[in-house]
Amino acid sequence: MAEAMAGASGLADDRALLGRTSTAERVSDILRSRIAEGYFPPGVRLSEDSIGGALGVSRNTLREAFRLLTHERLLVHQLNRGVFVRVLTIEDVEDIYRTRRLVECAVVRGLGAPPFALDGLAAAVADGTEAAREREWKGVSTANIHFHRELVALAGSARTDEVMRSVFAELRLAFHVVDDPRRLHEPYLVRNRQILETLRAGDAAEAERLLAEYLDDSRSGLVEAYGHLVTDEA
Repeated sequence: MAEAMAGASGLADDRALLGRTSTAERVSDILRSRIAEGYFPPGVRLSEDSIGGALGVSRNTLREAFRLLTHERLLVHQLNRGVFVRVLTIEDVEDIYRTRRLVECAVVRGLGAPPFALDGLAAAVADGTEAAREREWKGVSTANIHFHRELVALAGSARTDEVMRSVFAELRLAFHVVDDPRRLHEPYLVRNRQILETLRAGDAAEAERLLAEYLDDSRSGLVEAYGHLVTDEA
């Protein structure tokens, strides 16, 4: 509860983002970002009073935002207990990676003729390198997610971007539980750069092969690390 209250108090700084026309969609955007950043970790109950007060929104608006995020599988409603940040199962993690492999590899496969617009990927690689230099492993995780969001954005599809935004936010629920983020994320800095350089060279087929191996290895590593934690907690 203390963690949830601390996270809610930080939301007061986000009130300005709502503008004059507070909507459930904008509230859900703020909460989604906060959940992805780990301010509200998996398993934490979200207080309507503290969050609504911090953002200055009505109970009905907040409940609609909760409903939207429940639909995105970020929150779960427990009867007579309230709304909680969702705790993923191993099956959830496996399914997330199946979705990622289908979408991300298809994006690279459909890139067409080079050159490709790679500035976003390059910026994410640079951010990850800088975060690792500062030993900010959660920052490395964030940069890795940004790398894959920029990769998906190469498709030029707003619908695909929206779908994967939710998938990546859900994935970070697992990342926040893992107790060794350096081991989980640092090895992929080099692989991000390798994919970037392969795309710069115009070899989308090789980039797709590297990406498929990358996602398979990432899935295996996360399932192993997360599985131990889920078993221990059970």
